[in-house]
Amino acid sequence: MAKKSKVIKELKRQALVAKYAERRKDLKANGDYLALQKLPRDSSATRQKNRCQVSGRPRGYLSKFMISRIVFRELAHKGQIPGITKSSW
Repeated sequence: MAKKSKVIKELKRQALVAKYAERRKDLKANGDYLALQKLPRDSSATRQKNRCQVSGRPRGYLSKFMISRIVFRELAHKGQIPGITKSSW
């Protein structure tokens, strides 16, 4: 489980990106880079980090399922992910 502070910080960052998305788009289209620099640093979408929806883990993230590899394995073994079966040959 990730630290709660890191998960909350990432949620705040996502909110800032959503809040300033339209303004950033307009400023980029106009080429006003000085005004873009004055916006909050965390309002840039490239500063977002993908995190597991269940555990908050930042590494080993599977974007198709939006969970980490560890949680994916646990849920797959329990049969809670449709269409995923453990392979054996």
